[in-house]
Amino acid sequence: MQRWIMHIDMDAFFASVEQLDNPELRGKPVAVGGTSDRGVISAASYEIRKFGVRSAMSVVKARQLCPHGIFVPGRMHRYKELSRQVMAVLHDFSPLVEQASVDEAYVDATGSERLFGPVEDMGRAIKLRVAEETGLTCSVGAAPLRFLAKIASDLDKPDGLSIIRPEQVQDFLQSLDIRKIPGVGKTTHAALKRLGVYRAGDMLSHPREYWEQRLGKSGGILFDKASGIDPAGVQPSEGAKSCSAENTFDRDLSDRESLRTWLLGQSERVGEDLRRHGYKGRTVTLKVKFSDFSQITRSHSLDAPTCETAVIFETAVRLLDKVNLHRAVRLIGVGVSNFNARPRQLSLLDEPAPEASPRLDEAVDVIRQRFGRKALARADLLDFGRK
Repeated sequence: MQRWIMHIDMDAFFASVEQLDNPELRGKPVAVGGTSDRGVISAASYEIRKFGVRSAMSVVKARQLCPHGIFVPGRMHRYKELSRQVMAVLHDFSPLVEQASVDEAYVDATGSERLFGPVEDMGRAIKLRVAEETGLTCSVGAAPLRFLAKIASDLDKPDGLSIIRPEQVQDFLQSLDIRKIPGVGKTTHAALKRLGVYRAGDMLSHPREYWEQRLGKSGGILFDKASGIDPAGVQPSEGAKSCSAENTFDRDLSDRESLRTWLLGQSERVGEDLRRHGYKGRTVTLKVKFSDFSQITRSHSLDAPTCETAVIFETAVRLLDKVNLHRAVRLIGVGVSNFNARPRQLSLLDEPAPEASPRLDEAVDVIRQRFGRKALARADLLDFGRK
């Protein structure tokens, strides 16, 4: 049976979501995550990429390249919501789905011909379903090898479908830019250039041992890929191991009251995400990055797993109270982990814990899911949100 692996990659995902939700942004140069000159771009629409703007670029550089660009803040809760819809679609096509990030996944399509026809038909069906369910486009690559499937998904973006068939693998690799192979970064590329390697096919001029001697274990792996060998398959994604939220400030903060308010907003986001996925965690972690870019984390393990906003917030504040703020703070964040902890065994003499807080959280979640996050806000965050 012919092995087929697909790589599904959402097109300019964060920027496309912003254009989807705000029709006035469609067709315009949009960058996500760049509301402060201290920030970096997390996503760039295809319209702004024409000016050289890319993800991970500083906002200052992006504004220089495209002064008329539209820079909007990110909305991770919305991106995760649509990501879940995409992954649900993929699971309708195969039980073997590996989510690689919020906007990409691998699908084992081996044997799918009996259900969906040729692999290109399955690719078209996935693209159609994703568009129907989310209103977004994705690019799909399919190949007998995992790393080639990822390369293929990038060949015809956006909204592309590219198939590398078994009989095409060797010719494709012979002329493939070595930088296209996942894992070849700047350091490895520089070393390969010194050894005269520019295309994957150039590696076949020497045996595997030659590359291991010069590049170590990675040299052998790279030689295998250049030879069309990649045993890696699709590993169904495990459940989440942690949930967190953090913010980098437009200006450094020193007063604890402002930092506590940020923690309250973050605790809300983390708690809501945990409840949506049915998770509870025992360990709450505080993250603080100072103005000199030094960073600390502090953790506390609870007696019982929680997803309650109040518990997460109160624990984070207690951790913050123990931190010496001898420098201004550049970033603060809170996270919950240790999901697989065993529940605490209650004594028969224990008084039942009050359920007001979880019921309040659930009521808030329902209202926000129906009417939007702005429909209901904590009093402590009203003025903060307007600022």
